[in-house]
Amino acid sequence: MSNHLPPRRPFRVRTWLLSVTGLVLVGSLMIWHTQVIELLDLDSSGDKQPVVAGAPNGEAPQPVKSQLTTPPPTPRPKPKKTPSPTPTKKSTNSRASETGGYSEEDINGLSSKLRTRLKKAISAARADGVRISITSARRSEAKQRRLLQEAIERYGSYEAATRWVLPPEQSAHVLGKAVDIGPQAAMTWLNKNGWRYGICRRYDNEPWHFEALTTPGKKCPPREAHSGATAD
Repeated sequence: MSNHLPPRRPFRVRTWLLSVTGLVLVGSLMIWHTQVIELLDLDSSGDKQPVVAGAPNGEAPQPVKSQLTTPPPTPRPKPKKTPSPTPTKKSTNSRASETGGYSEEDINGLSSKLRTRLKKAISAARADGVRISITSARRSEAKQRRLLQEAIERYGSYEAATRWVLPPEQSAHVLGKAVDIGPQAAMTWLNKNGWRYGICRRYDNEPWHFEALTTPGKKCPPREAHSGATAD
């Protein structure tokens, strides 16, 4: 009779089968548990974040800027510009107001006799190529008085001053009966031809001073030395 016992294989097989069965059961339970959780969605993170339409991948959308726009400001009407009055062209010679609206260079301030004769002489001189310019025609009493005072200061005495400038009551310029001309060529021409138009140079010391002293076509009277020589 043998002392060796045969191996207990059925017991080992049984144990192995039980282990495999337990593992299968545990796996089945775990699969079942997972399916139940997914069915109930008890642990879904989707409930914690609301899904917004248009947000890709469930991301939170960027804040939408308001489409409201501030209406443009109503344009204010531009103030109408008040047209400034057109500046009147002032005479370059302020002495016009002192001679009844005529400047000293204006031939129209002269007496009608001297003005008519001088116009003819100016036209004749122009035909000869000489331009006669009026430097001083009619003057106001105020201007003549001012010139006399300046002459007294310049020459040192009233007597010396009147050789060049007479007082207003004696001046032919104040009456519009005398005219001073220029340039030198005009003085020479009128001194030579003025008698034809009744215009004469009056003083030796003033080659620019002319008056209507004769009848047109007749010789001029002898000249005076200066303005104070025959002052009344």
